[in-house]
Amino acid sequence: HQSQHTLHFNSMAGTIDQAKMKFSRIVNSRSYTRFNQSQNPDGEGSCVEVKLAVDGEEEMDGIEQEQENVQRDTYTRSSRSGPWNKWRFLVWVGGVLVIFCVGLLIGYSVHRKSESASCSPGDGVIKHDPEDPPNQEFPPNDPPPLDWSELVGLLNDKLSSKAIADKLSEYSQVVRKAGSSADNKLANDIHDIFTQLNMDPWDDEHYVKLQFPNSSNPNKVLFGAVEIGSPKGFLAYSETGRREGRVVYANYGELSDMQNKEYGLNLNGSVVLMKAGKISMAQKVMNAAKMGAVAALIYPDPADYKTMSWDAELYGHVHLGSGDPYTPGFPSFNHTQFPPAKSSGLPGILAQTITANMAQSIFEKMGGEGAPDRFKGDLSSYKLGSESDKVTVAVNNNIADTKIHNVFGVIKGYVDPDCYVVIGAQRDSLTSGYAKSTVGTALLLELARVFTELKKGSFRPKRSVVFASWTAGDFGNVGVTEWLEGYWSSLDRKAFTYISLDGVVTGADSFRASASPLLHTLLQKTLGKVKNLSLTPMQMDDGAYPFLALSGIPSVSFGFISSSVSDKQCLGTNMDEKKHLDCITDQKVVELSVLAAQVAGQMALRLVHDHILKLDVTKYSDVIARHVSAITQRVDTLKNDTVDKIESLSTKWLNAAKSSYSCAAASLNIDIRNIDQNDFEMCRIINNRIMKVEHNFLSPYVSLRDVPFRHIFFGNGWQTTTDLEKYLGDVQEKTSFNIDQVLNQFALLTWTIQGCANDLAGDIWSLDNEI
Repeated sequence: HQSQHTLHFNSMAGTIDQAKMKFSRIVNSRSYTRFNQSQNPDGEGSCVEVKLAVDGEEEMDGIEQEQENVQRDTYTRSSRSGPWNKWRFLVWVGGVLVIFCVGLLIGYSVHRKSESASCSPGDGVIKHDPEDPPNQEFPPNDPPPLDWSELVGLLNDKLSSKAIADKLSEYSQVVRKAGSSADNKLANDIHDIFTQLNMDPWDDEHYVKLQFPNSSNPNKVLFGAVEIGSPKGFLAYSETGRREGRVVYANYGELSDMQNKEYGLNLNGSVVLMKAGKISMAQKVMNAAKMGAVAALIYPDPADYKTMSWDAELYGHVHLGSGDPYTPGFPSFNHTQFPPAKSSGLPGILAQTITANMAQSIFEKMGGEGAPDRFKGDLSSYKLGSESDKVTVAVNNNIADTKIHNVFGVIKGYVDPDCYVVIGAQRDSLTSGYAKSTVGTALLLELARVFTELKKGSFRPKRSVVFASWTAGDFGNVGVTEWLEGYWSSLDRKAFTYISLDGVVTGADSFRASASPLLHTLLQKTLGKVKNLSLTPMQMDDGAYPFLALSGIPSVSFGFISSSVSDKQCLGTNMDEKKHLDCITDQKVVELSVLAAQVAGQMALRLVHDHILKLDVTKYSDVIARHVSAITQRVDTLKNDTVDKIESLSTKWLNAAKSSYSCAAASLNIDIRNIDQNDFEMCRIINNRIMKVEHNFLSPYVSLRDVPFRHIFFGNGWQTTTDLEKYLGDVQEKTSFNIDQVLNQFALLTWTIQGCANDLAGDIWSLDNEI
């Protein structure tokens, strides 16, 4: 026991000696940084020389020599000094002991904190992932973040044309019908790739109703008693059964084609024959249903599909909407209690696609007047039809309860990980789907790999990037829509942009894009001086449309296209294959795919790299002004024509709401220019104001179930500005004018715009209450 005390005392003495030695080295060191001081008591200028420690540099150099010097100096001063020097020595030793004790306390405290931090979650302590520290811009000891030019350079360098080519070759081998074994296998492969990339992948399962042809009882078309053919192509969600009616040719099936009194088309009880193109197949069939038709036939005219065979089959759907039409407005989860409901977007008539050769056979048998020149294409003859031309359509499709699953992976951000960009691609196809789904899926995986490698380096995204692989897209964006419906509350105000990779390469002549106005500026700056840029309205069959019009999330889709419309329309046909796309792009599919990946990658990087979101709120000022101007002109025209009751209609408040939005958008831009971008809290507040804009253009006055596409500018329904403009424009042709309906539309439209302006303005005390 006494031996243990002796060892402990010696250890303490050794520690004290080391502390004395370090203290002496600090004071007496000859490596200095010079700071000027005031005059010393002797009147001479003095400089305090302080050694700045750098990672313990030279900490152990010459220890023995320093110990000997300390001991010798101490003995010398002690022997030559009297009691006063002994007292000074004791004070000096006491100071060393105090420093030593303070060091022990600090070391103990640090040790305790280290133990606390390593506790498991079961101990009641939240354990943060060291790769994803909360509320911290960059992890500790990381290299400085990359500037924008360096980041873009790395993105372009890491994108591999060989990797893209390999994936294109691998995924183009089989048809991947939604819910099939091939579709599920690809989903599992994508999940495994995301796992290897440490992207924390997860699946999203749904149980949906899909419609497929009956292999034992094929669909048929007959002219009189003569069978025209049994097409392999089909239109999902067609009504089933057998219908007969006189055949009438109606061009592209637009309402203007069907309602034109010049041609005197009577479609009640008829079978309508229409060309594919211009509008979606679902719109064509719904128009025919509105006119009283019992069935619809759609074919690809050789004038529009120049590169396609006359035997090419068409595939599609007739649901004028998106998602599972038998669960409108809510998700098709396994535990959902499904009510006996159908989407209002189902036309309720028979619909079938036929080949150009089959259409030619029907025209040759038809009578009646010749079709007008604008109805004609490249077939040998075009007739409008006669009362004696009877065509029978038999559709025997089956509804199949199908389990589908989407696959996701995530690159988490460091500042606002709960805000994210979604990059997505459809992976299923009713045909080989090379341009429609294979290219997009290959680019999705390549971008996921590149973003992962960037994060392993010096890339520190402020916000997260979610990579999504969708299925059942060929049935009307079913996978996308069910996910949006299922996770509405989780996505609201969090997912702030969607970038679609569907159909990004269908040609090589020009570049087209469809986007929310909030993304127009970013898109233009990303493309730079790209020639032949075509900016078009987003259509309902676009993979990005549900994000924009259903969920109010700024969205963009884009792609390289051919100057010929037919090449784009090869999507959804059995001509959508590698050989055909190689032909129309002159073997540049991989090269164009790399360029498309650069566009999508740079847009996503910009949105997660900058302190302030690159969403331009001022672009909606132009959109609002354009629609309000159109409505005002129509109202003025009606007043000049003295339409009954129109005097009570005023556009004053609608114009005031327009001005409120413009002022709020301009004010926000001023705030952005004046902000200190190192003030993360202020950046977060401004970003929240920006992210609400698109969502606030979803009309709060309509039911999500009855009117799923609630967006007042890009949606579909009576709440839209286009619907109001059309109603006012058609007043002269109407027998009655419902002023109450128009006043109601004016009020709801006005307050939707004003509400968006108020939210954009920021704090409640910043609002303009003049309206």
